[in-house]
Formats: sequence, structure tokens, C-alpha cells
Amino acid sequence: MSATRKAYRAAILHSIADPAEVGIEASYEYFEDGLLLIDNGKISALGHAHELLPTLAADIEIEHYQDALITPGFIDTHIHFPQTGMIGSYGEQLLDWLNTYTFPCEKQFADKDHADKVAKIFIEELLRNGTTTALVFGSVHPESVNALFEEAERLDLRMIAGKVMMDRNAPGYLTDTAESGYVESKALIERWHGKGRLHYAVTPRFAPTSTPEQLTLAGQLLSEFPGLYLHTHLSENLKEIDWVKDLFPERKGYLDVYDHFKLLGQRSVFAHGVHLCDEECQRLAETGSAVAFCPTSNLFLGSGLFNLPQAEKFKVKVGLGTDVGAGTSFSLLNTLNEAYKVMQLQGARLSPFKSLYLATLGGARALSLEERIGSLRPGNDADFLVLDYKATALMDYRIQQSNSIDETLFVLMTLGDDRTVKQTFAAGRCVHQR
Repeated sequence: MSATRKAYRAAILHSIADPAEVGIEASYEYFEDGLLLIDNGKISALGHAHELLPTLAADIEIEHYQDALITPGFIDTHIHFPQTGMIGSYGEQLLDWLNTYTFPCEKQFADKDHADKVAKIFIEELLRNGTTTALVFGSVHPESVNALFEEAERLDLRMIAGKVMMDRNAPGYLTDTAESGYVESKALIERWHGKGRLHYAVTPRFAPTSTPEQLTLAGQLLSEFPGLYLHTHLSENLKEIDWVKDLFPERKGYLDVYDHFKLLGQRSVFAHGVHLCDEECQRLAETGSAVAFCPTSNLFLGSGLFNLPQAEKFKVKVGLGTDVGAGTSFSLLNTLNEAYKVMQLQGARLSPFKSLYLATLGGARALSLEERIGSLRPGNDADFLVLDYKATALMDYRIQQSNSIDETLFVLMTLGDDRTVKQTFAAGRCVHQR
């Protein structure tokens, strides 16, 4: 048997385009009896089993799954690693919630041993729920980012993360300075960015917690190191938006603050974007910036309903975020369940194939990584999942009544959770098995 080549046989489904741009039928490929060939951590072939099986070398092992669906690994475009221990904290709206729960929890990450422990739990939860790539907030402490990247490197995961930059309007134990935020971020960039499958994100928490001096230096980092990401929050909560207006009266809006400090670009991802105007959507699209749609968090904190049709109208790149710990689950299947409800409340339709796109290829495009992840295109990293149709008795019974792949996909998204993920593969290696 070849040491680096293996084939996987099952029903296989992946997105190849945005349904909003090409229509649903042209947005996906489905192989009822498919074969996925992996060679040295990359996808080398994908197609119908009856066509590919005769072409395989005799020594290639074939793993055959019954009652299962292979999809690309899920991509989470907004999540907070240091908030793992406070997921499911009771109530509050955004600003009170930060002060009551978030800041005290993040204080603990000055301790590297604590950061190491939580990093293992966090990564295990991602993989158990089928997330193979995530754009991750650290805490203000470099220890948090080092712990996360060390664990991700050990498993050869494609992860993006950054140290929070926050020099005002937060407890003293969680603030840096404009200069120290720059220096510490630069050291982390030089250590981690581009190492293996790791990427660095410059991470001012949000406009109210960074001075103009700090935002200026955040923009300077982006100009000094090509290929960096920018990760922050935007227009999540109405009180937050009013606060930004008070702090930056010279700017015409929340997004304009970031634009002024040169923080918009192809690798800029703004979490939430619940309350955007048409002009802001147009500017996001012009600069190639992306928005992370975080339905569980937005519902949980009462922030509002993300307007996906508005984003589609202006061709804004959109990914999906769990936003743990404001979100209530690591599961992107559960998050898609909530996204469907958000659209229903607005009288809009979210098809199962658009949902799949948001959780996979849409997330990859939001991160400018669609040439590496997000689909099962030959040449991509072999990051993929095996979803179990028989994960629960109810799911098994319900899927037996299904008459089409779109109906089955919708059942997975409405009844599915971590139990649905039978196996998770990263760079061709099994990193989680239920």
C-alpha cells in the first residue's frame, strides 16, 4: 500500500460556486457513489466511483463508507478562542456581556499553562464539530496566540489567529498600549505567519477599544507584512454603533473609521455586520473585504438579523462564524440551523446549497483561500469530513424518508450536531474520529 495515497468512497458533495451568482443547480457537484483520491495531503482526483476505480493503482487502499456523505471541512470565519470557558453565559446585550463575562475570562490567558490547556480543548471542539479552518481571536496576551498556534501546528491545521490589540475602554488588566500592541503583534507575525499552514491576523478588538494611534499602527503592520489578515468587529449592536459615533465624530460611520486607518482589503474580515447601510456594503465589496455572518451570537445577544440578501446584492464576500463564546455552539451545522431561521424571520429563503456554500467555499473566499480549501477540487488541501446519516436514531429515520440530496442536506443542517461528524481530516490525515 502506498504510504501517502488513499481513496475514500461514499456519497460526495461540494460547492463549486455561489448559488446567488450562478443559480442553485450550477453551484455544486454531487456524486451519489463518489471517489476522493488523496495524495500526500492534497486532493488528486474526484469523481464517480465507477469511472475512477479502474484507474487506481492496485496498492491504493480504499475506505468505503455506507450511509455517509463526504463534504469539505467546515470553515469558521469568526470565533474567540479565549471565550471557550464562558460559552453559554446567561443573557446581557453586547457591551454589558463583555464587561460581565468576557473580560474576566480573558484575563486568565496571561498564564501560558492555562492558555495551553484551553487551546487543546478549543482545537478538539473545532475538529469534533468538523471545522478544519478558523479565523480566531486570541486575547490581548501573546501567550494565547502562541498556545493556539502550537497546537494547530502539531496537527498541521490551516488556522488564522491574532493577538487582540486593545489600548482603551477595557479593564487595565486587559489593555496594551499602541506601541506594545504593535511590537507584540510584530513578534508573533515573524514567528508564525506563513509557517506551515498558519496565518496571522492583525486583531484590534473593535473601534471603541483602540485609540487612533493603535489603529494607525494596525494599518502599518498590514502594509509591512504582505498577506496578513485583518480581523475585527463591525456594526454588531446599535449601542455599539452609537458609541463609535461618539468616539469618532469626524468619521461618517463605523466602517469609515476602519477605512480611514487603511484596514479594509482582500484579507479583511469584519464580524457581524448586522446593521450595515448600502453605502457600507458597496465599500466592503469595492475593497474585497468580507463579513462573517454569526447567527447564533446575534440571536443570543439580541443584536439583530444579518441581511444576507443585501450582502448578495452588493456582492460582499460572506463567511459563517460561530462567534464562540457569544455563539452557543462550536457546530457549524447548528449555526446553519440558526441562519435558516434568521432568513425566515426576514421573509427570505436560505437553500441547503447556499448553506453548504457559506460553511465551506464561501468561507474560503471570505479568507481569500479558495485556491487551497473550501471545495474538493483536485489540487486543494485534503481537508474534508465524513458525515454520518445514522448519527442519531431520529436522523437515521428521517433520512430514510428523503427523496433528494437537497432534502438530505437540509436534514443534516437542522438535526445535525457534533455527533453527525464521523471523521474529520486535515491535510489528508484523520484528526478526529467519533
